[in-house]
Amino acid sequence: MEKLSNINTVKEILHKHGFTFSKALGQNFLINPSVCPRMAMECGVDENSGVIEVGPGIGVLTNELAKRAKKVIAVELDKRLLPVLEETLEEYDNVKVINEDVMKLDLNKLIEEEFEGMNVCVCANLPYYITSPIVMRLLEEKLNVSSITVMVQKEAAQRICANVGTRQCGAVTAAVWYYSEPELLFNVSSGSFMPAPKVDSAVIRLNIRKEPPVSVKSEEVFFKTIKAAFSQRRKNIANSLSAGLSVGKQEIISVLEDCGIPASKRAEELTLENLGKIADRLCDIII
Repeated sequence: MEKLSNINTVKEILHKHGFTFSKALGQNFLINPSVCPRMAMECGVDENSGVIEVGPGIGVLTNELAKRAKKVIAVELDKRLLPVLEETLEEYDNVKVINEDVMKLDLNKLIEEEFEGMNVCVCANLPYYITSPIVMRLLEEKLNVSSITVMVQKEAAQRICANVGTRQCGAVTAAVWYYSEPELLFNVSSGSFMPAPKVDSAVIRLNIRKEPPVSVKSEEVFFKTIKAAFSQRRKNIANSLSAGLSVGKQEIISVLEDCGIPASKRAEELTLENLGKIADRLCDIII
């Protein structure tokens, strides 16, 4: 359907179906006509591709993906939007809308059943309140996808795409870099949405790695180490790890010394290689 970026058209469709915005679901629908075509282009989709879209809203981005992809599966949590999407996507026979919670959906099974023989990517405008959990779920599931292109809060985008070992780096940053190579693609002003949020957004693409950049003995311990390291950012790494892992401080200091890492450093100063070495040494202690 054309003109889905026209605010009057959007209001008319939503009024027709008796739809009201849910603050709890973080609903902000795109009305900037240039954003969705660019997102669809940047995610790398083509006529041989399958796309998973999370939270299609009224289908603005879905329309652009459907024009380019072989098949689109749109996962929408809010069942009130199903009749809206049925209307806005009626011209496409390559789109399937699923009324599910992406945090509970078996995504590997979905890909296997819906996208046989296709290159698959994820493309979505994510609600601010659940950005990190969704991004981490998509990565941790180790899905057979080539990339994840998402619009998130601008500040979150900058943190996610920051280099490990820099001040903006956090636990999510380190985890994202383990699974992918993130890129900040472009910014999107708050006025591009209805209703307009209080902050700007940005579109990022996570290019999924075939192999992680560091080899670790246990991914479970590695991610526990990352979480603990960044749990108390103002404290040095020895204190953070000791508190976060419930391991004696002196024992942690010994581990750090074995790894050649000063106990006075903070988590934001460590590289993935540093974190990997620490985790490997901790395997015998916390497993």
